[in-house]
Amino acid sequence: MKRKSSGTYPADWPAIAQAIKLAANWHCVRCGKEHSPETGYSLTVHHLDINPANCAWWNLAALCQRCHLHIQGKVIMERPFMFEHSEWFKPFVAGYYAAQHGHPSDRDWVMANLNALLEYGRPPFTSTLCKEATR
Repeated sequence: MKRKSSGTYPADWPAIAQAIKLAANWHCVRCGKEHSPETGYSLTVHHLDINPANCAWWNLAALCQRCHLHIQGKVIMERPFMFEHSEWFKPFVAGYYAAQHGHPSDRDWVMANLNALLEYGRPPFTSTLCKEATR
């Protein structure tokens, strides 16, 4: 089943996209290639949950067009993952899990609780944060 974008880009999207690219030092967070349209590595900003209205830091990844196209149909944030996440993806999906489970989703809190948050994506759902929430 093909996933479709929902929502619309905010009016300040150009400034948001620029800030994401600057924060990534104009490099793809997945492959590390520098923005260089001449060599086929144009930097884009991908909404990982495919909702252009959601501009949370954990939803916006600076990706070259090649990586963007590669992961666009494969990354489904709400899907449990059976295998270890790629290093580049861990902070993003941990931020998603934090937001979905009512935890703080600012980057500092997410990074401090990265491993516990990643447990939310592993079946069965036995995250230490989830266990604490049910006590």
